[in-house]
Amino acid sequence: MPIKRENKRIAIYPGTFDPITNGHISLVDRARGLFDELIVAVSDSEGKRPFFSHKERYELVKKSLQGKRNVTVICFKGLLADLAKKHKACAIIRGLRAVSDFEYEFQMALMNRKLAHDVETVFLMPALSWVYLSSTIVKDVALNNGDVTSLVPKVVSKAMAMKMTADNRNKK
Repeated sequence: MPIKRENKRIAIYPGTFDPITNGHISLVDRARGLFDELIVAVSDSEGKRPFFSHKERYELVKKSLQGKRNVTVICFKGLLADLAKKHKACAIIRGLRAVSDFEYEFQMALMNRKLAHDVETVFLMPALSWVYLSSTIVKDVALNNGDVTSLVPKVVSKAMAMKMTADNRNKK
């Protein structure tokens, strides 16, 4: 059972969300049922060369999660452990799709525990129907003219189409 802070169990679900997928939303729905408050933290992640800017990703996540009870969307840059302490979170939510995700996530969980020893990492799996899904796969499908409408929220699908149309115009 997570440690209570000010009578609220607060969890942070961090990610680049480039873009947010239906798999991410599956994890949000699972996590918000376990905690009093879920903070979805959109990371700057400059090193990843994202498809969408930090501001665009924040707006897309916010629109995709609009109306979900006990969910707040924020932007962040820096150490996740510091963010967890700042918001008095008792848990960090991380998604696992396959065994291949575990090694990296386990290392990150141990480092976060070292930096913020009162914050637990909780690993959740998306619904079985989304286990194969990642932002990288969505971008690859979209960049190769595939249909992503069943993989991401409608607002994301539209934003990807608009961005790709604009990028194609700029290449000509």
